[in-house]
Amino acid sequence: MSAEEGLLPTPPEVKSPEIKKGPDLKKRAFTEDKEASLYTRRDFFIKTGWYFFGMVLSSWLLGLVRYMFPRVLFEPSNIFKAGFPEEYPVGQVSTRWVSEQRVWISRTPEGFYAILARCTHLGCTPIWLPSEDKFKCPCHGSGFHRDGVNYEGPAPRALDRVKIGLADDGQILIDKGTLFQYEKGGWDKPEAFLKMLPR
Repeated sequence: MSAEEGLLPTPPEVKSPEIKKGPDLKKRAFTEDKEASLYTRRDFFIKTGWYFFGMVLSSWLLGLVRYMFPRVLFEPSNIFKAGFPEEYPVGQVSTRWVSEQRVWISRTPEGFYAILARCTHLGCTPIWLPSEDKFKCPCHGSGFHRDGVNYEGPAPRALDRVKIGLADDGQILIDKGTLFQYEKGGWDKPEAFLKMLPR
């Protein structure tokens, strides 16, 4: 018999009951595990990678900044004008420039020479003693004649002379960057002595 004939009633449509899903146990276990431990291995490697990337980047930026703003030591010039020749009496050693430039200027009847005020033993600044006509180093007692030649104490050689000449305006020009050593024959060079007869 067919359903059209009305003999059998049509069964009502059966809906399957809605199954409510509970919390995902795997997800819950993973979340609880994650909360229980501070970091996962993956988090550790990610954070470590970012840390090293930040270190490399900051080092590079620091290098760039130091390149853009280099540390430059601005030193005063080794060349200076020491005044006019008439300001220096014949036969005297001038201590005028010792504290400022570390140079003595000595005038002889033939001209001028300039001595670097640095002991050749350990670099102390000797003192000019006019009453004894000598330079005396206060550190270890080295003694030097008026011309700078050593004669006592531990200093191994004479004091250095510096380049001396005349500037265009007639002033004495001293160049501490050029040194002349007595033992190497440097004092005989024309730049180590300024020939000038007194007027």
